[in-house]
Amino acid sequence: MNHAFPCGTLCLDFVGTLRARRNAMPLEKLATPGLLDDWFVESGMMDLEPGASEADVMVAVQLREAVYDLVVARLDGRPLPPEAVAEVNMHASGLPVTVRLGPDGVVSTGPVAQGLASLAREAVQLLGGDDAALLRECARPECTQVYLDRSRGHRREWCAMRTCGNRVKAANYRARQHAEQA
Repeated sequence: MNHAFPCGTLCLDFVGTLRARRNAMPLEKLATPGLLDDWFVESGMMDLEPGASEADVMVAVQLREAVYDLVVARLDGRPLPPEAVAEVNMHASGLPVTVRLGPDGVVSTGPVAQGLASLAREAVQLLGGDDAALLRECARPECTQVYLDRSRGHRREWCAMRTCGNRVKAANYRARQHAEQA
């Protein structure tokens, strides 16, 4: 599996395909058409690879960054950037992933453009609805994942406990041990 899905919604998991944004060398998880295809299948959005091209990767990254700009504006309490709104709305107006009933149940397919339209629609619903108040950025300084905090009391700190949460807790433990030995 090439991708992780800790954020609570696919559009935020999609935003998280650029890891460690503030680092000098962020990790691009959509660097090739194959990785984009993998994301759609691994996310469960599509049952078959959409057959991404290099041009599709560029369009997907452009949409991802527009959604990220909107998320950051919501987190910071700033007005939504008009260019990002236009980009997301343009994609949201497209046809969503095709859903068909097959002999074994539901089959979801389509080209990359339909996957991006579905993601953009989800972003519109999230950013324009009540769930926008649940947006949080991971508290681990190196991580820039944004997630929905649906925890009781809304005190979740990390995108995922098994990764970032464990790293922060282990680092704090080591720091305490080091301080006691000094």
